[in-house]
Amino acid sequence: MLSRRRFLIAGLVTGAGVLLAACAAAVESILPSTTASPSATPSPSPSATPPTPSPSPSPVGPSLREKIGQMLLIGFRGLTADAADATRQQIAAGEVGGILLFSVDQLTGGPRNVDSPEQVRGLVDALSASAPGSPLTVAIDQEGGMVARLGPAHGFPATSSAATLGQGDPSATASAARAIAETLRSVGVTLNLAPVVDLAVNPDNPIIAAVQRSFSAEPEVVIAHASAFIRAHHDIGVRAAIKHFPGQGSATGDTHAGVVDVTDVWTDVELEPFAALVGQRLPDAVLTAHIFNGRLDPDHPATLSQPTITGILRQQLGWDGAVISDDMQMGAIRDAYGYEEAVALAIEAGVDILLIANQLVYEPDIAPRTIDIVEGLVRSGRIGEERIDASYRRILALKG
Repeated sequence: MLSRRRFLIAGLVTGAGVLLAACAAAVESILPSTTASPSATPSPSPSATPPTPSPSPSPVGPSLREKIGQMLLIGFRGLTADAADATRQQIAAGEVGGILLFSVDQLTGGPRNVDSPEQVRGLVDALSASAPGSPLTVAIDQEGGMVARLGPAHGFPATSSAATLGQGDPSATASAARAIAETLRSVGVTLNLAPVVDLAVNPDNPIIAAVQRSFSAEPEVVIAHASAFIRAHHDIGVRAAIKHFPGQGSATGDTHAGVVDVTDVWTDVELEPFAALVGQRLPDAVLTAHIFNGRLDPDHPATLSQPTITGILRQQLGWDGAVISDDMQMGAIRDAYGYEEAVALAIEAGVDILLIANQLVYEPDIAPRTIDIVEGLVRSGRIGEERIDASYRRILALKG
């Protein structure tokens, strides 16, 4: 086990007034109970589990490798399916269950997957047609404002930031979110990795408040606007994932670059939006943060933390839907653990979908390599196949 001291040395970056009484009580009860049996199997909530579609048209069902492939959400290069042929072949082989679209390639500075509405639709349709059996998840970060992969430069409508929307009425947020969802549906995107429900408690936070990604520092405001955002997406038929659990609004650094320790600045009020939204069964998925919080787990950051993901999110808050990791290639994970161990810890923690953006490093064979890693973990006995089956069922439910 990686000690807190070793973890921090590996890459440390310096680091609701109108809530329902039940939600507040749930949050207050979390911290004292997180040390108790975090590895216990959570009891699924019937209301939280949508009907599960047939896993495969094959009478023998999917192979282990195919089930693991559904756990991968991959970023890739290419404006057309021909340019992205390696990814298309991996999708066809059952090695990739979802793709993540970006407008700009961070390593080259050039275009990645977005040039025009017609081009994006063609790319998505071609890759989706390659998927055998279960439909391909097509995901994007379309929060609005500074984080919007589909923008006016490529012929898409302008969007407002969460910070701007949070100053107004939730009905205006619903209208703005409906327009975002309509744009996503028009090009075949099925899952928006939004809204951000982190609290803007640190105005200098370089990846949340400073770039206007949070609705407010007040939990009740975030809850109201996030609820409107999600419901508007559902009205249009697009799914929405809330992020970044268990809250990184108080952070002082950027987990893309290295470890961010929030132990001394995080408070349990940051859990309130997650508790309220999960309690209403509104999100379709929950995306994790790579922050280190010694109050919740003295050894691992949230994405790799069983006490945080299984103990708090699943057991305490009652979430039995899909859990998506933040980018597994970020410095906060890669530098401290190495990729193979991080993958193992994430699955053990309770993560269902491994997000691999291929933006900080580009590995065209990351999908089959990750399947090899997870298959090896199962064959060695470190991870049971029933654990993979549980994620597979949640992913199929997410896809509908």
